[in-house]
Amino acid sequence: MSDLNISKKTIYNIFAGNKVNFLIPDYQRPYSWGIEECDTLWTDLYNFAFPDGNADNFTDDKDEYFLGTILTVSNGSSQDEVIDGQQRLITLLLLLRAFYEKFGDTQSKVRDKISECVWYLDKDDNPDKTRVKIISEVATEADNAELRIILETGKANEKSKSHYAQNYFYFQNKIDEFKNSMPDDFSYFPKRIMQNCIMLPIETNSQNTALRIFTTLNDRGTPLSDSDIFKAQFYKYYSAPEQGGQISKNNFIKRWKELETICNANFHPRTGTPLDDLFMRYMYYKLAESGTKNDTFIGLRPYFEKDNYQKFKNEKSFEDLVTLANFWNDVSKRNEERFSERVLKRLYVLSYSPYNIWSYIVSIYFMGNRDAQNKLDDEKFYKFLHKITAMFLMHSIVNPGNQNIRRPFFVEFTNIFKGNELTFKAEPNAKQNYDYRQDRKLFRGKLNGTTFSNTKKITKAMLAWWTFQNDAQELPPLDTKLEIEHIYAKKLHETKPLANVENLELLGNKSLLEKRINIYASNLPFANKKIYYLGKTNKKNAMPTFNQELLELAKTHEDFTENDILARNEKIFDGFINYLDENKLLK
Repeated sequence: MSDLNISKKTIYNIFAGNKVNFLIPDYQRPYSWGIEECDTLWTDLYNFAFPDGNADNFTDDKDEYFLGTILTVSNGSSQDEVIDGQQRLITLLLLLRAFYEKFGDTQSKVRDKISECVWYLDKDDNPDKTRVKIISEVATEADNAELRIILETGKANEKSKSHYAQNYFYFQNKIDEFKNSMPDDFSYFPKRIMQNCIMLPIETNSQNTALRIFTTLNDRGTPLSDSDIFKAQFYKYYSAPEQGGQISKNNFIKRWKELETICNANFHPRTGTPLDDLFMRYMYYKLAESGTKNDTFIGLRPYFEKDNYQKFKNEKSFEDLVTLANFWNDVSKRNEERFSERVLKRLYVLSYSPYNIWSYIVSIYFMGNRDAQNKLDDEKFYKFLHKITAMFLMHSIVNPGNQNIRRPFFVEFTNIFKGNELTFKAEPNAKQNYDYRQDRKLFRGKLNGTTFSNTKKITKAMLAWWTFQNDAQELPPLDTKLEIEHIYAKKLHETKPLANVENLELLGNKSLLEKRINIYASNLPFANKKIYYLGKTNKKNAMPTFNQELLELAKTHEDFTENDILARNEKIFDGFINYLDENKLLK
């Protein structure tokens, strides 16, 4: 059982003494407080220390101001690793260092107390300004060195854009303003900060205990993400002497930063961090590997913290994460050495899926069916992508919602992992009776009754699917922004109304179009739109649309009427029914 010490302390008691040794470990996030947070802190401290702007309204032996908690874990090397409270600790030291600098050479008990907070004392009780009380291993060597230089010398690079330098300059300016307006009360401010401002240090010798406590804290600090906590577990594993100690730890940190760069470039989750999204994809793979059939959603942290984060206590886990991230990096960059053009098209269509679970399902398939070179059989992967595309689109129309979309895939986890054919129905005599296929007639009725408004993600997903049903359709250039185009302009309906205004929002009247073209063409009559579709305008760098169907319409139609909308809508619906049939999802 771990030791746990909790005791209220003043700022002076937190920092003073030669046994204090704070370390911001490299698994933490970088120092991120800016001018806004510093301004809030300064204002709060000033209003506390000088009630109503008057130093005499303060009671030294009674008044207290609570600045929150600090959570640390002893790392066995006489250092206290800061799990929570980094932002406030560093900011307070920068503030105290700025006050110390403004005292100049003036002898003062308050100045001496500040020096005890910032530096260690030598054998003669003089501050050793080469040894500061807090060290950060988080950021680049240049940024970490800058923090040390500021604390050691009281000087900062005026051209620096780092938070350390910018915040230090801010405090220096505020102290100058304060000293000029209240010169007689100058020493009261740092004194009251050190003696009357308090924090609640929580100290433990167990990292796991510290992380569990952290999840319950709510303060002004920058919260750790799930992946930050997972990083700490890997960090602990690789730091162990039997795993190579310092050398292994340094290599892990280097590779983690590379992994973070890949995730930041390729993952854009609606919640959480890009690295959290990678761990979510990895979790689904591990669930499938274990043969789970439970469709209840499991959070990242509850899943991985089981058995004291045992899943992270081996080298294979981290290697699998790197492999998975590289797979998605190649997907994002359309690596033609790894994927055929037809597979890249299917992945592109899936990227418009209304639910991000598609990427988790593909991750399961990749991790379970890759060969020794981490490649997939092209034909099998191509058919698999078609199958899940059909199910995602169909189920998003029939039974939308995250949990509802998960269900048909959870029961197929083992088949996805093993590369077996997906039926989305229970085998005869199976214990669990399920059938996620749809009745043909009922589904067609559902399709006819669905409103495909622009605000629904299924609308863009269906249009992406339809666009690439054309075998001649090529992928748009990377980073192309596509918008939903009304072929019969909504604006045109005001002067040339349709018989049924609802037909404006049918899929038959919608298509994907590059934003650069849609900006100009969206409100025009078809006769003018098609000039933009074909790229035959006098606009600089005018190019035709990538969308082959719109190009064909522009070449073969002089106008696009209400009858064209209805006919095209039926064509799309008939095509989708046939697509579901081909993938054996109708009964």
